[in-house]
Amino acid sequence: MDRREREMGWMMNDRGGHYCSKKKDGSCRDLCGIQDSGRAFIMSRIRCVIRGLDLKMILFLIAFTPSCIFGIYIHGQKITYFLRPLWESPPKSFHEIPHYYHENVSMDNLCKLHGWGIREYPRRVFDAVLFSNELDILTIRWKELYPYVTQFVLLESNSTFTGFLKPLSFSQNRDKFKFIESRLTYGTIAGRFKSKENPFIEEAYQRVALDHLLKIAGISDDDLLIMSDVDEIPSRHTINLLRWCADIPPVLHLRLKNYLYSFEFLVDNNSWRASVHRYVTGRTRYAHYRQSDYILADSGWHCSFCFRCIKEFVFKMRAYSHFDRVKFSHYLDENRVQRVICKGADLFDMLPEEHSFQEIIGKMGPVPHSFSAVHLPSHLLENADEYKFLLPGNCMRKEQSG
Repeated sequence: MDRREREMGWMMNDRGGHYCSKKKDGSCRDLCGIQDSGRAFIMSRIRCVIRGLDLKMILFLIAFTPSCIFGIYIHGQKITYFLRPLWESPPKSFHEIPHYYHENVSMDNLCKLHGWGIREYPRRVFDAVLFSNELDILTIRWKELYPYVTQFVLLESNSTFTGFLKPLSFSQNRDKFKFIESRLTYGTIAGRFKSKENPFIEEAYQRVALDHLLKIAGISDDDLLIMSDVDEIPSRHTINLLRWCADIPPVLHLRLKNYLYSFEFLVDNNSWRASVHRYVTGRTRYAHYRQSDYILADSGWHCSFCFRCIKEFVFKMRAYSHFDRVKFSHYLDENRVQRVICKGADLFDMLPEEHSFQEIIGKMGPVPHSFSAVHLPSHLLENADEYKFLLPGNCMRKEQSG
């Protein structure tokens, strides 16, 4: 063995059997390019990484990582909604039926324009709703539908969908609805008050009870049944058209103009959950989801969170099925709620629920103000002083009713 080989052998023994070429990177010469197992190898790798980072980078990572985690916690829902086009496909398109109407056109011609025949006599109409506390909107709804509804059916619970005890608001204010008393079927149901239960379970429980109340009201085959929330208001001429025309679809969704807080903030024309059914005994079930591919254009109004008093906004935020959107307690602050209403922004600081990035970006930010009060429910305009808070330019709300 020559001198050079002996020196190399000494270096290998001195380094635990590893040979290091002087041409290797000095920061990693302990690794020597040879795989080793155990703690020494892991620690060597860590030292190698640390030596390759400067102090500024380490400080940046220490500050940036918690900030990212906190940002995801605060804005996680927004991130999820913005990325919705990546994880959820858009729903199947409706078959849109054009809606023809003019007060001077005969019903015979209107039915023909829709491709339908006309009946010898109109169908009976039942309007069924679950009620929470929307007294103003309920009045506007029933006044709008009064000429053509045979029976108004209302079910009220002493529980919110989220399991909170609530007063029977309709029962306490029933004297305000004497104009429909002779056509009213009213029922109450006790809440189950299941803690931490999915709110949609309580909602479904109440909708099943509404099916039983409809039978008590005397509904029968081929009667028209309006299935919609209180704030989803079909126009009266829409209901008159459907009760007179033959051959309408067995289940027909209604496309409603979608308003937020009042008729000043027109979001879009895409509210679709309201529907009208030709009742079939043993088959028709009260529901609030898609049940048909057919939808009738421009059929009324959906006025969401259209309350007179700030406390009513706060109550609904705590009470309805999407209570999980209240991520922070300051969302319920009454001063904040008032600012959000006048701005036309979102009470829950959410992004639009759309299925394309174009639609999401197009609807981001506050809803634009509208100054049109054309073609709104007649009772609203006939009593504009009473319902001023629902008309353009009147965003300020009372602190409480009375």
